[in-house]
Amino acid sequence: MPHERSHIVSSFEQELEQLRAMMVKIGRIVEEQVELALRAISDHDESAAEEATRLDPEVDELEREVEGLVIRLLALRSPMGADLREIVAALKITGDLERIGDYAASIARKAIKAASGDGQISLSGLRSMGRLVRDNLGRTVDAVIEHDAHQAMEVWHADRGVDEHYVTVFRELVTYMIEDARNIRACTELLFIAKNLERIGDHATNVAERVYYAVTGENLPTTRPRGGSPTRSGGLGEDAD
Repeated sequence: MPHERSHIVSSFEQELEQLRAMMVKIGRIVEEQVELALRAISDHDESAAEEATRLDPEVDELEREVEGLVIRLLALRSPMGADLREIVAALKITGDLERIGDYAASIARKAIKAASGDGQISLSGLRSMGRLVRDNLGRTVDAVIEHDAHQAMEVWHADRGVDEHYVTVFRELVTYMIEDARNIRACTELLFIAKNLERIGDHATNVAERVYYAVTGENLPTTRPRGGSPTRSGGLGEDAD
């Protein structure tokens, strides 16, 4: 009987390790998608845009595999305490990461459409916002891998900076459209890109909150630190097409 119990525990730990490995994989793929999407914006790199989009089905498949493993663990292992929190968090985190991948693929496609031949539209604000979002996502994935509640808290606080960048970029692009109607098409695509970056930041913060709960058993405050956002007064809605 003790031998059988030891075998069950060992098998459970192996499945937990498998779940963690899958989380690492999906996190790193999504990081790569965001990096490729940012390269598509900065360099009008069509091959980077295509690669970001090509990786999307792989993320979707990994999400399904995680879901199946989580259901198995919940149904057959009856986890409790920290193990239960980690397993449930993994399901929710994977959903957020999958959405980040969707937004990265959308950004990549729109980046090529938004390419401006005359170079009159400055992308410096968008690039700066993209770097912040990329860095926050990287820290979020590290927090997932390392079960680091402190790093998760840092990402949670950093979301304010993403919101503030978004407001600045939104206003810049609207100004370009007002000044010259020929900018409207490109700026519209860039506005959706900025919104998608802001949404990636939100989902990264979701992940940070789930990591914090899984590690500590405590929830972060319901109200997040916020910068101003034009979406709260009639700005662009969500877009990940």
